Amino acid sequence: MVLVPAAGPDSHFIRSAIAVLQSPNRLLASLPAADFEALRPYLEPLDLVQEAVLVEAGQPLKRVYFPESGVISLVVGLSDGRTVEVAMMGRDSVFGSSAALDGQISLTNAIVQMSGFALTLDVGRLRVAAEESLAFRTTLIRHEQALFAQAQQTAACNASHSVESRLARWLLRARDLSGSDHLPLTQEFLGQMIGVQRNSVSIVAHTLQQAGLIRYSRGQIDTSIFQV
Repeated sequence: MVLVPAAGPDSHFIRSAIAVLQSPNRLLASLPAADFEALRPYLEPLDLVQEAVLVEAGQPLKRVYFPESGVISLVVGLSDGRTVEVAMMGRDSVFGSSAALDGQISLTNAIVQMSGFALTLDVGRLRVAAEESLAFRTTLIRHEQALFAQAQQTAACNASHSVESRLARWLLRARDLSGSDHLPLTQEFLGQMIGVQRNSVSIVAHTLQQAGLIRYSRGQIDTSIFQV
């Protein structure tokens, strides 16, 4: 597990001060003032380092992550050694909230897909807050339902759609969550996310580039020319 605290004491103070005012994380920002205030003193800033593993499947959930930027992927391993992403989350979400609803073990690997920042919280503190506030507990339940729906949609997409469609959908979702048209992603990593070989990603990325939908160079994907 790779956890990198936000660099330097000044950085920690600045990011903690920002959290006092309003977090860029939309779930935190949507909470009633009293619920956010109950969490605020215990929120700690953290750098999300690309490809860092926050937790592995089967491990206990000890920390909760509220991304302010960057993207986290929830990934499952297959019997043949491949991996495939079942959901991704960013500043609209929280990872680990199931621990407040008695889901104490992670069902997936959680990997940092794109670097950014997050506010983290001890699971025990989240559980106390959920027990004390019906509104907060309801928010967490609805979030878990939305995450489950996303996993279902991903499974249906992987079973029914071509690699081209799957990659295009994935890139759009990643762009929305990251808030950037420039995605620092390798073909190997993309292949792991959508459950295909690297050479398949290479062929599809070339096709999308030839169609004028993306620009692709080694480890970088530019989606700025694709508007919806």
